[in-house]
Amino acid sequence: MEIDAWVWWLVGATGLGIGLVVTAMPELGMLAVGAVAASVTAGIFGGDAVFQVLVFVVVSSALIAVVRPIANRHRAQRPQYATGVDALKGKQAVVLERVDGSGGRIKLAGEVWSARALDTGRTFEVGEEVDVVEIEGATAIVM
Repeated sequence: MEIDAWVWWLVGATGLGIGLVVTAMPELGMLAVGAVAASVTAGIFGGDAVFQVLVFVVVSSALIAVVRPIANRHRAQRPQYATGVDALKGKQAVVLERVDGSGGRIKLAGEVWSARALDTGRTFEVGEEVDVVEIEGATAIVM
């Protein structure tokens, strides 16, 4: 019993699809689509092995050349809005208890936070407005 070429291309596409799931490498998915295209070519048009491989290479290369840069661009974009402690960086706060290099208290976004000065030699008195530059655990670093 001889197995048709289109079946081998589907087996290859399945293997690449499994590799995609296991490794999360999107390029394997693009190669799997190329293998499916070669399988369709073999099943519908027959074609010799060289033509099938050519279809595989062209479709896979085209997908990688077009989809990969788009995916990288989307991956590199920062979120449109900050959440959690990232949203507090750059905000202003009011000093509730004197803040220096060793500690103090501020009111930040309606909540009381422990704080310390970024510059250990600097002191902020009650009522002063400070800028939050970093959050370390439950302590706001201010200047």
